Amino acid sequence: MPSDVLGTSIFNPNTSKFEFKKGPVFSNIVLIDEINRSPAKTQAALFEIMEERQVTIDGNTYQLEAPFIVIATQNPIEYEGTYRLPEAQLDRFLFKIQVPYPSALQEADILNRFHNMGSANPFDAIQAVLNAEQIRDIRILVKQTVIDEKLLHFIAQITTTTRNHKSIYLGASPRASLAIMNASKAIATMAGRDFVTPDDIVFVCPYVLRHRILLTPEKEMEGVTTNDVVKQIISGIEVPR
Repeated sequence: MPSDVLGTSIFNPNTSKFEFKKGPVFSNIVLIDEINRSPAKTQAALFEIMEERQVTIDGNTYQLEAPFIVIATQNPIEYEGTYRLPEAQLDRFLFKIQVPYPSALQEADILNRFHNMGSANPFDAIQAVLNAEQIRDIRILVKQTVIDEKLLHFIAQITTTTRNHKSIYLGASPRASLAIMNASKAIATMAGRDFVTPDDIVFVCPYVLRHRILLTPEKEMEGVTTNDVVKQIISGIEVPR
């Protein structure tokens, strides 16, 4: 239920008042495993959290502590007993990352690691590399990354083209444009640059757009993917230099 995620007000007989008991969303990192198995009302309860970073219950608003991130998984095979995520919620996720099976070499490496680990607890090997304050500082640095106005028009062209493309039933929203801009700034910063290049934008577009656009039924039946259409759109737009 939504209250299991957000929290609920519980009556305290000692004080004769209701006290709000925070739910698991009051964390810095929230992992939702197989989010499409949660009921529609529970999914809708995440709307305000993922956009405004706050929870409103019984007329009271509770701010979430920064940094805050939601990571969700979906099982791509079994859809029985699942609920399709509404477009408004999908739009609040920055990226959709597709995780394929590992190669034979990668799988052998996984086996070796666990074999060599013996009876040791794998969680004991995890070491913190950043604290909350450092993450906030990095986010400020990313926002200061320079992006040329020509590149902003390039991003706008990409998203507006998705709304008028013959293969797309539902195009990307303005939130997608903001996501492309912010993601390309982050990629540039990770590369040690203080400015965004067209290659940064082209790189992040498939990850930002693949869950925000819906293809027409005809294209889905043909086996066309959103990645194919995104590549086609980018190739048809002149890249600024």
